[in-house]
Amino acid sequence: MSTIITEECINCGACEPVCPNQAIAEGDDYYVIDAAKCSECVGFHEKEACAEVCPTDCCVPDADNAEEERTLLTRAQTLHPELALPSFDALTASLSRFRAVASA
Repeated sequence: MSTIITEECINCGACEPVCPNQAIAEGDDYYVIDAAKCSECVGFHEKEACAEVCPTDCCVPDADNAEEERTLLTRAQTLHPELALPSFDALTASLSRFRAVASA
């Protein structure tokens, strides 16, 4: 599922520069995430980078937009053809929150 930013956002902007897909932008009232660009950091980090830096814990999974790990990795690979992102079978817990959960 894509990550969303809730109304609790204090507009600090900490999330925007850590997004590997540049999916986060300042909205009218608070920051927003473009679901078409969000890969939940699969292929980049073990957890969503935005959630890790958010001081108010307002970067949360969007329960209305559930997506599978493979879909998220494919999105990241499509958005970053210049990068050598891992294949689906080569993903590790350090590159996907899905793998971290599976190994727990």
